[in-house]
Amino acid sequence: MSTASASSPFPARLPDFAAEHGFDLGAVPYTGRVLLESLLRSGDPAQAAVLGKRLALGEDPALEMPFRPARILVQDYTGIPLLADLAVLRDRAAEPGRVNPALPVDVVVDHSVQTDWAGRPDALGLNEALEMSRNRERYAFLKWAEGVFDGVRVIPPGRGIVHQVNLEQLATVVTEGSDGSLVPDTVLGTDSHTTMVNGLGVLGWGVGGLEAEAQMLGLAQAIRIPPIVGVRLTGSVSPGTSPTDVVLALTRRLREENVQGLMVEFTGPGIDGLSAPDRCTVANMAPEYGAMSAFFPVDEETLDYLRRTGRDQPSVSRVREYCREQRLLREGAEPVFGRTLTFDLGEVGPGLAGPSRPDQRISLGELPDSLAALCPQGLRSEAGVQDGDLVIAAITSCTSTSNPKAMLAAGLLAKRAVERGLSVPAHVKTSLSPGSRAVTHYLADAGLLTSLETLGFHVAGYGCMTCNGGSGPLNKGVGEAVDRGDLTVAAVLSGNRNFASRVHSQVRAGYLASPALVVALALVGDVRTDLESQPLGVDRDGRPVHLRDLWPHAGELRELEERYVTPEVFAPDTPQPAWEAITAPHSEVYAWDETSTYIRPPAYVDSKGGLPVLRGARALVAVGDHVSTDHISPVGAIPAASPAGEYLRERGVRDFNSYGSRRGNHEVMARGTFSNPRLRNLLVGDGDSGGTTLHLPSGERLPVYDAARRYTGNGTPLIVLAGRGYGMGSSRDWAAKGPWLLGVRAVLAEDFERIHRANLCAMGILPLLLPAGRSWSGLGLTGREEFDIDLSLVRESGEAHVTADAIGFTVRADVRSAGEWDVLLAGGTLPFLLRTMGAPQEGTA
Repeated sequence: MSTASASSPFPARLPDFAAEHGFDLGAVPYTGRVLLESLLRSGDPAQAAVLGKRLALGEDPALEMPFRPARILVQDYTGIPLLADLAVLRDRAAEPGRVNPALPVDVVVDHSVQTDWAGRPDALGLNEALEMSRNRERYAFLKWAEGVFDGVRVIPPGRGIVHQVNLEQLATVVTEGSDGSLVPDTVLGTDSHTTMVNGLGVLGWGVGGLEAEAQMLGLAQAIRIPPIVGVRLTGSVSPGTSPTDVVLALTRRLREENVQGLMVEFTGPGIDGLSAPDRCTVANMAPEYGAMSAFFPVDEETLDYLRRTGRDQPSVSRVREYCREQRLLREGAEPVFGRTLTFDLGEVGPGLAGPSRPDQRISLGELPDSLAALCPQGLRSEAGVQDGDLVIAAITSCTSTSNPKAMLAAGLLAKRAVERGLSVPAHVKTSLSPGSRAVTHYLADAGLLTSLETLGFHVAGYGCMTCNGGSGPLNKGVGEAVDRGDLTVAAVLSGNRNFASRVHSQVRAGYLASPALVVALALVGDVRTDLESQPLGVDRDGRPVHLRDLWPHAGELRELEERYVTPEVFAPDTPQPAWEAITAPHSEVYAWDETSTYIRPPAYVDSKGGLPVLRGARALVAVGDHVSTDHISPVGAIPAASPAGEYLRERGVRDFNSYGSRRGNHEVMARGTFSNPRLRNLLVGDGDSGGTTLHLPSGERLPVYDAARRYTGNGTPLIVLAGRGYGMGSSRDWAAKGPWLLGVRAVLAEDFERIHRANLCAMGILPLLLPAGRSWSGLGLTGREEFDIDLSLVRESGEAHVTADAIGFTVRADVRSAGEWDVLLAGGTLPFLLRTMGAPQEGTA
């Protein structure tokens, strides 16, 4: 089978190329083989030979290469701002039609549905109706974009979560290139959990929307290939251990091993015991352990998964033939890695993660102690609600709802609980948000959906709901009691993110758990209970019921999966009539509505570029370690008593919707930046102080937005001081766009999470690394100093000298490629694209 490009004089067939250039292709990690194929197609065989030789020897690639994916994947929260940016480029282009995607783009509408209604049979219909009424303007914009931009396909709401839709419907593993030749299916997505598809042998990772825009417009930005770390899996998963248990244990281990920014590839005999959904569960959490990608090579289990989810036999055969021809099929000896970690699957037992980070893996017995750390004053109560009560229990997110084994286990546990007469306390808000309608079909066919519904786990919607802050209000009276008593209450979800206040602004403690454990904890109603030794409740006869009494057995789960998870349940559903009823005019450029509070032409398109002048700069905020993009650019509800809420009220808006839904309006998002109530801005103390900062030198405590406006009015440049892991969490452009709009032009941190660092560069904000091993407070800084940062030699040397009052030190620019410097110095991606297209710019920043 020839895989040569019609426009290229050299072959892209990997075995022939390796033999010709004298390296052992079998020693190259499979991740590297996909990159080699991409590099050959880009037309640089000399560079490909260097890459192949280095990887075959287990060396650091230490190489920059252009990477062009086969497709782009976005969800609506990130997709609408991205398409709005493209709409602005059309406004500015002399020929609007030139602004068109150069490769296929799928937009999956899944983030806008919220859990306003839960625990009742009509929850799904009520939530979907609210979704349509709230987001009609946004969805009309998507309809316009789908109609005018070539290659843009919108997957309507109600189909499922973006990553599960990707697994079950969009991913092909092998696809056709632009010239008709076969190529690996590769993808870049504007959600950090794009890595989930790595579990099917599809290489891809999360990027910012700005990076995706450049790719969409044909600019294959160079990436610096990081080292590929092998994670050798041994042993087999013990009975009673869920896929979630495995991934939480792996997340903790890989965080400890510091794989941040690296490519991870799984190898070893333990892979054979993991189903494709198990592998996808592990790959989903790559952002949580900090990896760029988490690759499982294609094998027979991958091919079986394609069949089980309804792919036709010719497509499956094509995947096998191509992967075997290109030596992308996992077989033979294991590849060579410069660094290999070993992980014994058999050592993993049941557990959770919390109370505030995905890598805080704990055993069931450690749950009460994890809560105690948040309640040093002891347990308090208010109107029947007390510290440690569980107020949200949600089976949600792509992490586990794409795994039939995990979902069937939850259904079986619910069935046994109902049979014993157990129920869920009234203060617990329960919900089920399947990743696709296939989940509902097989749960219903297996007779388990009714039991889940009996416990309040009615289907609330098909989308990224509670896991992304769309959790809706707490049950009646609970929120008021929490506020009156300033209580520390908890949420448990089967997702991947549990940062403080991410799930709900009133919920301080968050735990990740398997769907079955979500049901079990809902029955208990609190996180004060030791699930290993204490009962979940008592049955009708007054006998204690322990978790072990209800836990499903591996054999029965396997039998149910074989019987009910069939290709037929994965047949695509028809879209909602409400979606079909939305119309949009077909016009080459978008007709902006200046009164809109949802879609506005972005202000950051007119950055003047160049290195900023940072003399007399002030710290807008000064924060510690592990500040996530949720802290910088919050999700969830918009508080009425906030700058964003005031902006909307002034315009007559009564239903604020959410920050995520308003990402197409920079005025809302700028006002929401640094407003998360759980952000600790150390300029104003060491407690939760989100939304406020200290204006200097006046010493006034002001909302962050108001302080930024005052600084901007006085011509004062702004920086951010941060610790380790700055920008961890979701790949959120607005965590970079928002600070830029507030006037921030540099961030000084100990280190940055991968995607956020790239997003800062893409907005023209300098990511600067503090001296190795030193924190900003360890340098003697308080954050109240005046900062002079000499950037005159930063492009040439990578270093800049900082003078903060009487303190001096050197920082290093964390800019990793020539392409990133080009974009940064242009003032960001949009100004860079405008100049590339030769379009005139209007105004300055």
